[in-house]
Amino acid sequence: MSRSLLIAGAIILLLGIAGLAVPYFTTEDTRNVANVGPLHVQATEQKSHVIPPLLSEAAIVVGGVLMGAAFFRRG
Repeated sequence: MSRSLLIAGAIILLLGIAGLAVPYFTTEDTRNVANVGPLHVQATEQKSHVIPPLLSEAAIVVGGVLMGAAFFRRG
């Protein structure tokens, strides 16, 4: 049980650090607009996503607490 807490805490902690390092990212969505015989018309839309700094900081704290709980249970 403590090993799974340690792994989950480390993953959450790393995701929080990554959220602070890269606070926004862009994704592309390509969809078919029209299909007329062999002709295909596609539209590509880019969307920007922002990761709130408070969410990243909370993930770092939660990951640290989980890792601390794993070490506390072990010892």
